[in-house]
Amino acid sequence: MQVHPCVSFILLKDKQILLEKRAKEKACDPNMVAIPGGHMEAGESQIETLEREVAEELGVAVTQADYLCSLYHPTSELQLLHYYVVRGWQGELSCHEAESVFWTPLHNQAADTEADNTALQELIRLQQYGLFL
Repeated sequence: MQVHPCVSFILLKDKQILLEKRAKEKACDPNMVAIPGGHMEAGESQIETLEREVAEELGVAVTQADYLCSLYHPTSELQLLHYYVVRGWQGELSCHEAESVFWTPLHNQAADTEADNTALQELIRLQQYGLFL
């Protein structure tokens, strides 16, 4: 099975995270609440994908981001999601690709997918050690 590398981004502000309600037309995880992200393009680094996807999906530029973890997500394809925590950005957030985006308190069962919830658990675990605050 082919693995499709992707980058997902957790925007973090005041102990809240930004999630998306995926559009019903999406090939992967339609209508689900998820951490935003997208596929890496050929020759693109994870950071380049992160910056491009945040700009495309939310209309802002990343100014501070840190790698969190990588997890496999079997959906209509097998994805390898590289998660980043974004704590700084420039511009006004807007929804360009999802049905909607919304802020919610950080907790480990905020999303509809196992991979996203595992990433959120890891974020919460690492915050106990003073990271990603």
